[in-house]
Amino acid sequence: MPQMTFVEQDGTEHKVDAPVGLSVLEIAHKHGIDLEGACEGSLACATCHVIVDPAWAPKLAAPTDDEEDMLDLAFGLEKTSRLGCQIVMTEALDGLVVRLPSKA
Repeated sequence: MPQMTFVEQDGTEHKVDAPVGLSVLEIAHKHGIDLEGACEGSLACATCHVIVDPAWAPKLAAPTDDEEDMLDLAFGLEKTSRLGCQIVMTEALDGLVVRLPSKA
């Protein structure tokens, strides 16, 4: 099974199993990672904002216009910011690393 790593704001890393077909948001919730997802993955908020490790960003599909619009609402936006609900795990993403943005 593929794995991925969540990096908390303080640098703590959580390497977790990442089932193919689940979104980064769903994987976070499955493993108790503090990633909100207020709209439950319906692309109506930016509370599942994650920052993709720069080495992994080019391996992801480009964000849709709707995702870009929601990202404009995210706090602490960075060049590799994405919404966790829009990144769906595949075998090719085995080893993916995402960082949780600062909440303040």
